[in-house]
Amino acid sequence: MSKKLILLIGAPGSGKTTDAINIAKNHPEITALSTGKLLEEEIEKGSAVGNIINDYLSKGELVPTAIVIDVIIDAIKNAPTDIVLLDGFPRKEKQMKIFADFLFNHEEIDLDSVIEIRVSDEVAKKRSLESGDTPEIFENKLRIYKSTISDIEEFYNQKGLLKVIDGEKELAEVIKEIDDFLKSHIALK
Repeated sequence: MSKKLILLIGAPGSGKTTDAINIAKNHPEITALSTGKLLEEEIEKGSAVGNIINDYLSKGELVPTAIVIDVIIDAIKNAPTDIVLLDGFPRKEKQMKIFADFLFNHEEIDLDSVIEIRVSDEVAKKRSLESGDTPEIFENKLRIYKSTISDIEEFYNQKGLLKVIDGEKELAEVIKEIDDFLKSHIALK
């Protein structure tokens, strides 16, 4: 059976990782994966790939697409559940297109939907700085995000996959909205 994949995207500091963790807690049939955490785990392994990843992340730069996709695909295939919620990917148009091609050619993973957690720059900055980013790293991440988000939105919107959620509401409200959306087209308990 193929895995159902839901992507959770949003600006740095939008709360997407927290949202994903909470959704998975509410639904044992969903595995939450964070692109950032997957890359960090690779670094911790001390593998050659981990060292390359570390090189990019330490500068606040994006890790090359091929590496990120390999790490993600492995994690999705090895997830203990059939529904996977992945946050923080894609971050740029090239990643999105390569990933779309990959999914199109692989029966094992079915992209179900893309949920964008939308917040203002002010909220994103406040949350990012509270979670440990330096202002420089945050500005770099936000610049990269803003340079591609409209292309990503357009791409997934044309495919009828995009759902935008206001990430500035209380956490419980954001979680409920994501929950309701998922229940509307995936059989969740």
